[in-house]
Amino acid sequence: MKLAFVALLGSLVLAAESGRAQTDSIAQTGALAMSLAAKDSLKDSYAVIGATPEQEATLREQIGWMRPEVLPTRVIFAPHWKYLDNARIFQLHVPAGWASVMFTHLPSRTVFVDNDRYLGKQWLGHWMAHELGHLALNSPKEDDAERVARKLRQALKSAN
Repeated sequence: MKLAFVALLGSLVLAAESGRAQTDSIAQTGALAMSLAAKDSLKDSYAVIGATPEQEATLREQIGWMRPEVLPTRVIFAPHWKYLDNARIFQLHVPAGWASVMFTHLPSRTVFVDNDRYLGKQWLGHWMAHELGHLALNSPKEDDAERVARKLRQALKSAN
C-alpha cells in the first residue's frame, strides 16, 4: 500500500513538473508576442472614451500626423455637465481671454473634451495640439502650450 502511494505521489510530481515546463515556455512565448504587439501599438497606446467612432478616428489620425513627443494616457469626451464637474474636481483655472473647451490633467495625462462644444475636425486638431503642448512640456502655462502647439499645428496642416 505504501509503495502504491509513493508511486502515485511520484507520478503526480513528475506530471506537475512537466506541466510547469510547458507553461513556462508558453508564458515566455506569450510575453514575447505581447512585447512585439506593444511596440507595434505604441502610437495608439491611449484610450479614447465617450467619443463617436468618427471623433475617435479623427483624433487618432490627427495625433498620428502631429507625432507629439508625449501622448495622453486617455482622452475623454464628456457632455458639458460632466466636463464642468471634472473641471471643478481638478480645480481648473482658466486665464482671462482663454476659452475652456478642453483641459489636461497633467498628473494622469488625461485630456478632457467638452463634447457639447465639439465643432468638427479642424476644431479638434487645433485644440488638441494645444493640449499636447501642455503634455510635452508638463506645464500648465498656456503660453508654453501654445508655443509647442504652433509646431504641432504646422505638422497637422502639412499632412492635410
